[in-house]
Amino acid sequence: MWRPILLGMILVTGVGIAIPAAAYTVYVSNEKGNSISVIDSVTMAVTNTVAVGRRPRGITISNDGKFLFLAASDEDGVQVIDTATMKVVRTLQSGPDPELFILHPSGNPLYIANEDDALVTVVDVEKNQILAQVPVGVEPEGMGISPDGKMLVNTSETTNMAHFIDTTTFQVIDSVLVDSRPRFAEFNRDGSRLWVSSEVGGSIAVIDPKTRQIIKTIEFEIPGVTREAIQPVGVRVTSDGKYAFAALGPANRVAVINGETLEVEKYLLVGQRVWQLAFTPDQKFLYATNGNSNDVSIIDVAELKVVKTIAVGEAPWGVVVSPR
Repeated sequence: MWRPILLGMILVTGVGIAIPAAAYTVYVSNEKGNSISVIDSVTMAVTNTVAVGRRPRGITISNDGKFLFLAASDEDGVQVIDTATMKVVRTLQSGPDPELFILHPSGNPLYIANEDDALVTVVDVEKNQILAQVPVGVEPEGMGISPDGKMLVNTSETTNMAHFIDTTTFQVIDSVLVDSRPRFAEFNRDGSRLWVSSEVGGSIAVIDPKTRQIIKTIEFEIPGVTREAIQPVGVRVTSDGKYAFAALGPANRVAVINGETLEVEKYLLVGQRVWQLAFTPDQKFLYATNGNSNDVSIIDVAELKVVKTIAVGEAPWGVVVSPR
């Protein structure tokens, strides 16, 4: 019986066929460190630390992987960073105190939550032009968009609602009441479900985007962990919808949720105050930022276990992986 052997970046199958292992670049925003940590997904090591604007939080990447978008919250701007040089090439108009944002599936525009002004700002990333500012609830944060790009969802932390926004008219067409302090919104790949995490409520609402009705409210119970410490924030769903992963904040766990039954199957112990999550494009690994232990946990998605912890900058907040 032959067994595959991993040699560096090459998987040798034993029958003479060499398959290169997928290599991606992982970018972590360090909120208190005012920096980005750059991680090589093959070596699982930090290769660079780059100084950026003050209080970096939300982070995403262009579809071609050439540019990072980074919310420099205390500078009231979104920095655009060339991934080849890791230099800031321009700063987008963002509205005040940008926190989280999401790109349209086409790569433009960028939808930005302005926490202090109860607005969602829509920015053309190529022209650096504000297309619209949409009034929403108090303290907007989470931003999700449907796979077809027609429906934007913003969560307002104080109003406790998920706002559904038409991306053509820039109008709020509906709002759904969820548990206290909703922080994140994530659509299934096929657009059939919307997941909204509520930090203080300690739950995740799974919503039918068509009817805007809550299908189920998922709650969590971890032996030895108080209910107050279970604070869901980041959520990611596998492309096949089989699993959803939820970062549970001070509970120091990532919950594994069955995407069909909506039941919690497992809790994975990670670092302190786990906040945001990002898959590698092949979805073999999931990266989790741990804000209080200043590290990142790497989860093997197939095995449903943590395989490594990497020290990064101070108070890691957001994470994104290169598309290729």
